[in-house]
Amino acid sequence: MAHRLRFGIFLAPFHKPGINPTLALESDLELIRWLDRCGYDEAWLGEHHSAGTEISASPEIMIAVAAERTRHIRLGTGVVSVSYHNPLWVAERIVQLDHLTRGRVMLGVGPGSLPTDGVMIGLSQSQTRELLEQGLDVIMRLLTGEKPVTLRNDRWDLREARLHLRPYSAPLFDIGVAAVASPTGAKLAGRHGIGMLSVGATTAAGFDALALHWNVLETEARAHGKTVDRSKWRLVGPMHIAQTAEQARREVEFGIAHWFDYFQAVAAFPQMAVKGSSIPEMIDFINDTGLGVIGTPAMATAQIERLWAQSNGGFGCYMLLGHNWADREATLRSVELMAREVMPRFQGHAEATLQAADRARAVRPDLAAVHAQAVDAARDRYEKETAARR
Repeated sequence: MAHRLRFGIFLAPFHKPGINPTLALESDLELIRWLDRCGYDEAWLGEHHSAGTEISASPEIMIAVAAERTRHIRLGTGVVSVSYHNPLWVAERIVQLDHLTRGRVMLGVGPGSLPTDGVMIGLSQSQTRELLEQGLDVIMRLLTGEKPVTLRNDRWDLREARLHLRPYSAPLFDIGVAAVASPTGAKLAGRHGIGMLSVGATTAAGFDALALHWNVLETEARAHGKTVDRSKWRLVGPMHIAQTAEQARREVEFGIAHWFDYFQAVAAFPQMAVKGSSIPEMIDFINDTGLGVIGTPAMATAQIERLWAQSNGGFGCYMLLGHNWADREATLRSVELMAREVMPRFQGHAEATLQAADRARAVRPDLAAVHAQAVDAARDRYEKETAARR
C-alpha cells in the first residue's frame, strides 16, 4: 500500500454504570496519552447526556485536558451533536480550541444519536438531521467566510452573527460529518467538501453502504463545486487483540457483556444491532459478522484489508472504537500491539525492515563463511606474531 494509513480511536466512551466516574474519565485521558506515546494519529471524543454509559458530555472539555497531556496526537470532537447547540457557539468553541492546541484540533459533527438526550431538550429524532444540515451550513459559513450570518428557525435566532476570532489552522482544521447507514452524513460532507466519519463502518448496514456513501459524497461535491479527498474519510470499528486469539477472548470477558447489554437493552440505537446472550456467543458475533476483531494482529490486519477493499478506492484513517471490553492493562497492551505489528503494514514501515532481513538472510551463508575465514586468518597471524617473539 503506497498510501500511509492513519490510525486513531473513536472514544464515546463506554463505561459500566455504577463505577467511579472520575476514574473512568481519567482512564480515557490516560488511554489517549498512551496512544500518543504509541504513535497514533488521532483521537475523537464523544458527546452524550443520558443512559449512564457514554459519560462525556463535552468533547471540547476533554480535548482541552488531553491537549495538555499529549504532544503529537490530533484531537477531534467525535462528535458534537449540532442539533443540541447554537451553531455560532459550536464554531466559537472549536476556533478557541484550535488556538489553544496550536492546530491539533478537529471538528466532527452529527445529529445526536441517543434519543434520550434529545427528549430532555424537546427534540425528537425526526428533527435532528434537518437541524444538523442547517447548523453545519451556518458553521461552515462562519469558519470560511467573512460575511455575517442571519438565520431563524424553530431552535435558533442568529442576527448578523460572526466570529471574533479566526482559526489558527490555515486554511482550516479538519472537519468531518458522522455517517452510519443513511446517506445524510455523506451528502453533507460532499456538499461542503469536508471529511466523513463512518462510525458504523463495520455494522452490516454500514459495511454494505461504504462504497455507496463515497459515491453520494462525490456526487454532492460535484453538484456544489467542491473537491473531496479520500484521506479525509475515517472508518470506525471495534478491536481487541493479543498475542493469541485465546488470550484475547479471555481478556474481553472483563467487560463485553456490559457493552452488549447497552446496545441490546439501553441505548435506542437500532443501527448497532448486536446478538448474543453468553460471552462466547458475543465474541463469536463480533468476529463472525465482521463487526470487529477479538483475536490476533493477523486478524486485525485482515479486517482492515477487508474494509479497504469494500471502500472501493481506500480511505485515510482507521479508528478503533473505544469499548472497555478488557481491563486497563489488557487494553493498553492491545493498542500497543496494534501499533507494533499492524500499523507498520499500512504505513510503509514494515516492508523496509522485512526486505532488509530477507537480503541479509540470502547472503548469510557466504558472508558467514568469509567472516569465519577472516577470524581464522586473524588467529593465525596472532599465533605467528607471538611465536616470533619467543
